[in-house]
Amino acid sequence: MSSESSFDIVSAIDMQELNNAIQQAEKEIGSRFDFKGSKSSMTLEKNELVIVSDDEFMLKNVIDVLHSKMSKRGIALKNLDYGKIEPAASSTVRQRIGLKQGIDQDNAKKINVLIRDSKLKIKSQIQGDQIRVTGKSKDDLQQAIHLLRQANIPLELQFVNFR
Repeated sequence: MSSESSFDIVSAIDMQELNNAIQQAEKEIGSRFDFKGSKSSMTLEKNELVIVSDDEFMLKNVIDVLHSKMSKRGIALKNLDYGKIEPAASSTVRQRIGLKQGIDQDNAKKINVLIRDSKLKIKSQIQGDQIRVTGKSKDDLQQAIHLLRQANIPLELQFVNFR
């Protein structure tokens, strides 16, 4: 057994759970009285979600339904990047919502600074879109996880591969 322990910090959205949340939201929108006759729809394209509805008010309601379904399925709303509302075909409006996957360089640097300033005996290094944290004491690693959960980082972080 090695003397170093480690874990990885990642930020990812479970796409299968997101698909399930979208399907549940579409089913609810199809059955609700206040959406009767509306042209509301949601489509998932590569790394963004496109929502179309009759007007801004209905669009906000569609997003609220989607948020409730995502929350119930354990999907973090922090990883959504809302675009501006724009006009679409046949007098509807559209909003593109980007899905943040991975930790960008700016946030990775912030996380590294937080870990370095914590005075814990651990090291962190950026590895692409994730961060590897290593240290001799598992207690220090758990304190680092607790510290990062309390920090105000604009991404939902997951801690994986704890060994």
